Amino acid sequence: MTNSKQSQEDHAAIDESITSRQEVSGFGAILRTQPFWVFLALVALGLVMSFVSDAFMTERNMFNITRNMAFFGIMALGMSAVICTAGIDLSVGSLVGLTGIVTGLIMQAGYGIELGFLGCMLVATAVGLVNGILIAYLRMPPFVVTLGMLSIVVSLARVVSNNQMIYQFGPDQDLFEWIGGESVLGVPNVVWILIVLTAAFWWVWRFTTWGRWVIAIGGNAHAAKLAGIPVERIVVSVYVVCSLCAGLSAFLFVGYTGSVTNGMGFTWELTVIAATVIGGANLMGGIVFALGAPIGAALIELIRNSLLLAGIPALWQQFFVGLFLILAVLLEQIRNRGGK
Repeated sequence: MTNSKQSQEDHAAIDESITSRQEVSGFGAILRTQPFWVFLALVALGLVMSFVSDAFMTERNMFNITRNMAFFGIMALGMSAVICTAGIDLSVGSLVGLTGIVTGLIMQAGYGIELGFLGCMLVATAVGLVNGILIAYLRMPPFVVTLGMLSIVVSLARVVSNNQMIYQFGPDQDLFEWIGGESVLGVPNVVWILIVLTAAFWWVWRFTTWGRWVIAIGGNAHAAKLAGIPVERIVVSVYVVCSLCAGLSAFLFVGYTGSVTNGMGFTWELTVIAATVIGGANLMGGIVFALGAPIGAALIELIRNSLLLAGIPALWQQFFVGLFLILAVLLEQIRNRGGK
């Protein structure tokens, strides 16, 4: 009888966690979501900058802003899955460098863009698997595991590249650079990819069993385990998803820049985590917004662009990103206290 009652309570805790998440994301409660208010801040900053600088609303500047934020937005979508389980992945920035190097080396050897992309994704999958297995099955802290992986991946990138720049990508170089750096209908290709991925993640969070399980684990991992959810496998999968998003962003970014070094992506993890949290992901787990990741990335890129156009030294960029991150977390705490 006791076990049956405990099982019912576990199922109730999971249902409550998922239901609260669905209520937060419902259309009627949109005013209570953090991405909505971040979007308003995004619009307000854009309006201010349209008066401050004549260059802000130009087609070229808008192209640069949307393209640059898309690389981080793609990575933030994957990071949102990890943070939803109350985890963290500090290795994504350095992974961009390693997967970019692998892509460059494969294509430099004369292989096509398909094998370059496949190699990129395989390396990303391997790193995600190692992170996930150590965290899920060996119960190691995500911070420690991914911090250690950051160092490992940085070293591997230097060894594999022989500390040299790669800029020759074989017979598919023109196609490769078009995918990463050009546009369709005036919208950068990488932004189209971000839009498709955002829609896919929205569907996953709203309608799939995997999405419900990820949210349930973030809300109460112990109850999820007792209710029969394969917690370890799901945790491994979110780290793989996060690494795959980093690998995809690296592939596109190398195509955009037309070259790759082992230092590419260094410290990007800070911006990605900031974009994810600013976009509404709760560091305590259990809350995730598909639209929050690109909105958070857009705000950070808009801050960077606005500072440059306003003539403020680039050294201040991280200051304002950190400030917005702290404000986002503070806002989340205030909202949580108000809901109790």
